[in-house]
Amino acid sequence: MKIEITGITDTGQVREHNEDSIATEPSIGLAVLADGMGGHQAGEVASQIAVEAVTEKINRYIDAREADSKEDENSDSHIEKLVQAVEDANTQILRIAEERPECRGMGATIVAAFFKDDRFSVAHLGDSRMYRLRGDSLKQITDDHSLVQELVRQGMLTPEEAQGSLNKNLITRALGIEDHVTPDINQGKIEEGDLYLLCSDGLTDVVNDEQIRQTLHNANGELEESASTLVNMANEAGGPDNISVILVRTLE
Repeated sequence: MKIEITGITDTGQVREHNEDSIATEPSIGLAVLADGMGGHQAGEVASQIAVEAVTEKINRYIDAREADSKEDENSDSHIEKLVQAVEDANTQILRIAEERPECRGMGATIVAAFFKDDRFSVAHLGDSRMYRLRGDSLKQITDDHSLVQELVRQGMLTPEEAQGSLNKNLITRALGIEDHVTPDINQGKIEEGDLYLLCSDGLTDVVNDEQIRQTLHNANGELEESASTLVNMANEAGGPDNISVILVRTLE
C-alpha cells in the first residue's frame, strides 16, 4: 500500500516558542509527533529528542531488514521496534535532563505510526492523538493518557465534561517522567482511501472531532490544504497552544 504524508507545526497565537516536533518519512511509512513539556524551552529539546530517536531507530530497523532478506517481517516485529524506539527516546530524554540542569523535568508526549503493506501500527504516550477517516466516519485510534480520560473511562465524567475540564491537560503517561515507559500499541488494517491524522492537543483542545471530520471529509484529498485548514481553525479559536498536524493518506 502506497502512502502520501504531509505535516505542519505552528507556534499558535499565545506561546512564544514551539515545543512540538514532527517527522514524516513517506519512503518507509513513518509519521512521528511529539509535544514537549518543561520550562526554558526544555520542552522543545524533549520533543526533538523524541522524534529524532524514534525516526533513527525505525530507519535502522528498515536498513537492517533490507540488508538481511532472510529476516522475518511481520506486524509483531513492527510493534517490537516501535516500542524499542519509544523506550530509546525516553532513555535519551532522561540522560539529557540529567546532564543539563536547564532541562531537568522536561518530557514529551509521543505518537508514532508505522504504515507497512496493508497494516498500520501506532505507539503513543500522553494526549497526542491519532485518528482515521474512512469514508465519512472519523474514529479516534488512540486513547489519551490523561486524568480526565481516566475519569471518563470510570464513568465519572462525560466526554463533553472532559472537553471543558480545567484539568484536561494533566497527562498520566509521557516520555521523561519515569525510568521505564510502556506505550500503548494499536494496530489496524489499512484500506485504500483512508486518511490518518496525528495531532497534538493544540488542535483537539479547541477544534472538536466533528469539525475535524468535516474538514477532512470536505477537502477532496488535498493533504497540505487540509493540514493548513486544521491549523488555521485552531489559531482562529485562539491558538492557545502549539499546533501540530500530520496527515497520512493511503493510496493503491
